[in-house]
Amino acid sequence: MNGAATGALIGALGGAGLVVVAWRLRARRVTLDDRLAPYLRVQRPTSALLREPAPSTPFPTLARLLAPVMADAVRLVERLGSPTADLRRRTVRAGRRETVEQVRAAQVLWGVIGLLGGLVLALLLASSRGSSPVVLAVLVLVCGLSGVVARDQLLSRQVRQREQRLLAELPTVAELLALSVVAGEGPVGALERVVRSTRGALADELGQTLADARAGRPLVQALEGLADRTGLAPLTRFAEGVAVAIERGTPLADVLRAQAQDVRESGRRALMEQGGRKEVLMMVPVVFLILPVTVAFAVFPSIAVLRLAP
Repeated sequence: MNGAATGALIGALGGAGLVVVAWRLRARRVTLDDRLAPYLRVQRPTSALLREPAPSTPFPTLARLLAPVMADAVRLVERLGSPTADLRRRTVRAGRRETVEQVRAAQVLWGVIGLLGGLVLALLLASSRGSSPVVLAVLVLVCGLSGVVARDQLLSRQVRQREQRLLAELPTVAELLALSVVAGEGPVGALERVVRSTRGALADELGQTLADARAGRPLVQALEGLADRTGLAPLTRFAEGVAVAIERGTPLADVLRAQAQDVRESGRRALMEQGGRKEVLMMVPVVFLILPVTVAFAVFPSIAVLRLAP
């Protein structure tokens, strides 16, 4: 290859290289839209640290496939089940951290378990007795609805159990607050001391009230929030009494002791009423079980003697 041809080849390669470099520079050139995008990007209203993490699952593909079906089932349960406001209120009163959507999803899961159980029972009945398909279909539907209702009843039972614990802990907590106030603590300091030294449902509620007060909410409004969350009349009177004592400057220790005594008297009255109702129920086994056996033991010897007599 002569020198002219070599020079022409080098020139062609150099021209191609310049074209490639120019194309890459043009591709990398920052446009006006790229420069303005960071300033026009929609900012999130809350910090990323406050967002709840997405629930992890060992089967993400299956979860994505079942997500539309689960959403439809949740809407169906919401339409047929308890109102959303009532379910949210009961969830808060039960002390649970789930959202309404999570509770609905749990109801759907319980309903699916009920459907599976009803299906197994229907197959057993069909194989053993040859029951009607309509009856078996109704049985499966009833089992599914029973699962949904059972999850709702479980939440109501958790609410009742937590309310019983709150009422049982209220007199002791009120007296501890009174002792702290007598020792020289302020209302917030007394709440802090009681929350640190006690454990239980009422301590958790007082901790939430204290957190609201620390966040800048007035203590009176934080106590009103405690009454709204629990929905119990004794706790409402307790919160109102403490709030009135703080606003008007009345002796807080006397108010707390009076609240504790009032709760104990209410518990004693409730126990007496429950005992009165149980007394009537206790008559059922006495009348229908013990009394007939006693009469039989008393009459049988006389009947035997009469039979043996000539």
